[in-house]
Amino acid sequence: MEPTHRPATRSRLSRSLRRAVVTVTTLGLGAGLTLVGAGAASAGPRHDHGSKSPASIALPTGFQPEGIAIGGKTVYSGSRVSGDIYAADLRTGKGRVLSTGPGTPSLGLKVDGRRLWVAGGSGGDARVIDTRMGRVRASIELTSAPAGSTFVNDEVVAGRYVWFTDSLQAQLYRVDRAHPDRAVKTVPLTGDWSQTPGVNNANGIARTPDGRALLVVKSDTGQLFRVEPSGRASLVDLGGYALTNGDGLLLQGRTLYAVQNRLNKVAVVSLDRTGTQGRLVRTITSPAFDVPSTVAASGRYLYLPNARFGATGDPATLAYSINRVAR
Repeated sequence: MEPTHRPATRSRLSRSLRRAVVTVTTLGLGAGLTLVGAGAASAGPRHDHGSKSPASIALPTGFQPEGIAIGGKTVYSGSRVSGDIYAADLRTGKGRVLSTGPGTPSLGLKVDGRRLWVAGGSGGDARVIDTRMGRVRASIELTSAPAGSTFVNDEVVAGRYVWFTDSLQAQLYRVDRAHPDRAVKTVPLTGDWSQTPGVNNANGIARTPDGRALLVVKSDTGQLFRVEPSGRASLVDLGGYALTNGDGLLLQGRTLYAVQNRLNKVAVVSLDRTGTQGRLVRTITSPAFDVPSTVAASGRYLYLPNARFGATGDPATLAYSINRVAR
């Protein structure tokens, strides 16, 4: 995700954490940090051939979505303006505002059982939402950095911890999954990581296939990094391919789906077991894409919200949607 306003190694990992379950869009990290793994819509859903469920799900007019997560047959999206959380049925396309936002962004989303983790963007915080009632179960301050110098963009869930990226600061935030009220650990990014001032850096986050480290895309350079639980980052060899405008990440087995938002495509990358190198297999695009920001999966389909960054017209009056493509 791009901010609406700019400013302005550890090898000894708990075996039990390697068994942590990865939900559809939850790309987790385990204990010592092993990765495992009521608004009305603006238009009716659009169906495609071969499926009875809609290929496009309309969001409320002016919603300005960013994050997406899927739990069962429900898809969730967050507004980068109001922070509202919208929930829709994948089978019918019908939905509603599940949780009214705080007036600050709701960016990256991850489903965690009956909870939804929300990255708070420029608010420098995170929230935990009850997926049944929509109430806020926890509000977490991740950083006390002044406005304009933080942008909490995305997260990954697994084992004992939830990890968040900050696009404007060279650090990750680690939150205790079971006790989000406990102290947040700030983990500086070191090694090969070089922060570029004043622009989006760290964005989407996922796990490595072997569950031993994180993958973080750097939006401004298109680089992908393997990040140890200690924060030490190593550049992933993608054979010369750059994830330009890299945004949300989704790992399925050894396949990484990386959204390249302004390029209106998803890069499909085959990774080695350790996540130290990979190769581009293909790219996915669709006429329905209008700057998609991130991706979630259900069955044989990928779902992406159209963020429409830079769209002409008043954003409050524009139409927004979630669109489906085959993997």
